[in-house]
Amino acid sequence: MPMSRLRRTLLTVMGTLLMLGVTGGVVGCHAFSAPVYRGPKSDHFNGEQFVNQESRERRMTFLEWQRTRTPGTWAEWTDAAPGTPPPRRVARGALRVTFVNHATTLLQLDGVNVLTDPIWSERCSPVSFVGPKRVRPPGLRFEDLPPIDAVILSHNHYDHMDVPTLKRLAERYPNVRFFAGLGNKAFLDSKGLPNVTELDWWQEVTLAPEVKLVSTPAHHFSNRGLSDRDGTLWTSYVLQGPSGVTYFAGDTGYGKHFKQVREKFGPVKLAVLPIGAYKPEAFMEVVHVSPTETVQASVDLEAKVNVPMHFGTFRLADDGQEEPVTELRRVLDARPEPKPDFWVLGFGEGRDVP
Repeated sequence: MPMSRLRRTLLTVMGTLLMLGVTGGVVGCHAFSAPVYRGPKSDHFNGEQFVNQESRERRMTFLEWQRTRTPGTWAEWTDAAPGTPPPRRVARGALRVTFVNHATTLLQLDGVNVLTDPIWSERCSPVSFVGPKRVRPPGLRFEDLPPIDAVILSHNHYDHMDVPTLKRLAERYPNVRFFAGLGNKAFLDSKGLPNVTELDWWQEVTLAPEVKLVSTPAHHFSNRGLSDRDGTLWTSYVLQGPSGVTYFAGDTGYGKHFKQVREKFGPVKLAVLPIGAYKPEAFMEVVHVSPTETVQASVDLEAKVNVPMHFGTFRLADDGQEEPVTELRRVLDARPEPKPDFWVLGFGEGRDVP
């Protein structure tokens, strides 16, 4: 096949794939698709697909969105120096968070280093030459990462499960452990990634003698290709240790799962919550929280400190590059005291949680 024709074909496939990523359509093609889970039915697995705890319908169709969309402003490139290298470890009882980019954060607690949804790649895409491209460098150089003990993956979308980055981590840290929702182990194993553990909602594992990781519900969906819609589980996570309760929401719409986490684990010390890719809300609200909903999620969690993420790195919806943070600040300004405490960290900025 001539290169120009091949490129057009892949561009068409990629465009369709990205559309399916937000609409949830399924066609009879296995391009880029991951293996799907096979196991017993549960309240969130119907025997063929995973389902959310709550059923929600969009208020706008995909075609209506495309016909009426008004995309916000994004820079072609925002250059920035990398942040200061984080400490190698923190002490027992200590908690530190560093925002890297998108949904990638470094959580350092009780002597354990955990990386969330890591992506250092130029694009979040099944191919290297097309698809959403980063508009700024990662906040930390990959080489400046401390030893990584665990990588937690919220779901299998390309901006959250970036295989090239995962392979770099496995090569650099031979003992690193990877955690993901049910059904994802087969795909990660197929990419040569070692030490993969898949978790169901409310299932827990031990990371260190005093540190526990728990998979908790989220409201989202999964697919890597055109025929694996909801074939693997999406999840959020709780980390428990002497430092307290840390919550990583992953990618999620609003739902009762925030209150469920609070009821089961008590008030959260640190909540890492998404704020971006929320416009138009009539279309995106089913799978992504808006800044208004993020603030409510913080209230539901009774979170002492909140760190927003999922913004300013990849253009995935109609909100502008700076809009999620601007809207978050507007929502907080409009709230009565006491206001939830949100730390909008710079890319590569780390801070100790008191």
